[in-house]
Amino acid sequence: MKVRLSEYNSMWKKSYEDECERLMEVIKDEIIKFEHFGSTAVPGMKAKPVVDMMVLVKDIYQIDKYNSQFIKLGYEVAGEWGIPGRRFMRKGGENRTHHIHIYQYDHPEIFRHLAVRDYLLVHPEEVKAYSDLKTRLTESFDETPEYRNAKHDYVVALERRALDYFKN
Repeated sequence: MKVRLSEYNSMWKKSYEDECERLMEVIKDEIIKFEHFGSTAVPGMKAKPVVDMMVLVKDIYQIDKYNSQFIKLGYEVAGEWGIPGRRFMRKGGENRTHHIHIYQYDHPEIFRHLAVRDYLLVHPEEVKAYSDLKTRLTESFDETPEYRNAKHDYVVALERRALDYFKN
């Protein structure tokens, strides 16, 4: 898939909210909380125009019962997709609009994702640096896998800074 990098768009928040409503219709009794995370959740951040959403649920094993309903809403259900205990879904095909990460409320990955978002929200210099890196990388890499691999070390270091920030 081709890399699509956009300037921050305030409509991403509305897209997140609309998708929360759609998901609420399907798994209302399972949901504890929704979280908007990733680059589209950070004002001023350049991002692929794909809204990352986290859905925290009571029991992750109950979610699999809803797969046919997710498919009817246009989701591609991808199972754990490399993270045990997560359920991952994508919407939009080649012009993807949403990534849905469903975790049981006590999953250890939750904090990492939210720490990065919250760290960026209070560190505008990090938002600028990360946005600048993304821009440079799109000049060298057209395809998402290569782009993702090229920013991997930066993202790992950013996660470390975020986690350290919230440990103190």
